[in-house]
Amino acid sequence: MIINKNPSFNNKLFSILKFIAINNPANAKRFKIELDKKITDLINMPLKNRQSIHYDDVQTRDLIFKGYTIPYLVDNDVIVILDIFKWANK
Repeated sequence: MIINKNPSFNNKLFSILKFIAINNPANAKRFKIELDKKITDLINMPLKNRQSIHYDDVQTRDLIFKGYTIPYLVDNDVIVILDIFKWANK
């Protein structure tokens, strides 16, 4: 399996990390490392998370991480990370 990250996801993640780093750069780094590990773990079981409530597609799932929702699409041998947002912002 291959993991592709949507440019929109990368931009929003960068904004989140920049905001966290204002108060504590170490927390921003830890957040990024832990999130990358969760995303990499999707290779083993891509359908382990709930079906997305934000997209009307069975193959789109929601990874929940520290209050953030990361919707991703499972398409054959490719996992596409679509977005990242807080539940209150959607």
